[in-house]
Amino acid sequence: MTDETQTQGSRYAVVVAKWNSFVTDGLLRGAIETLKTRGMEAEVFQVPGAFELPLACQEAAKSASFDGVIALGAVIRGDTPHFDYVCSGVTHGITQASLSTGRPIAFGILTTDTVEHAIERSRDDANNKGSEAALAAIEMVELLKTIPQ
Repeated sequence: MTDETQTQGSRYAVVVAKWNSFVTDGLLRGAIETLKTRGMEAEVFQVPGAFELPLACQEAAKSASFDGVIALGAVIRGDTPHFDYVCSGVTHGITQASLSTGRPIAFGILTTDTVEHAIERSRDDANNKGSEAALAAIEMVELLKTIPQ
């Protein structure tokens, strides 16, 4: 178990996709509120859509200004294979960005079959996946501090 006082004052980049903003705005509120209640700072960066998240996350992760990065987006299945390509690219890109920079990038990208599923996961309640992503980022920042260099 980590000591919450160790993470107070940590700074996070929150990179959020503007596409599907009716969902991502809720994810962003959840992440910011979670960070704020734990005494952490956040700077928000907006990108056009989910596919643009990996590059912006990588650049934020390379910055010494941030202890961790939180990626937020929503990809909702449609009638074409576009969903599969975007989800695969985003997942691989964010994974690669985190591994290449050595900085945690929390994956707060919804990949849902329906609009309703996305809305359920972005509401201002205990099931908000933006909040969960923020908690994962905090936990990873703390974990990495405990690993001897």
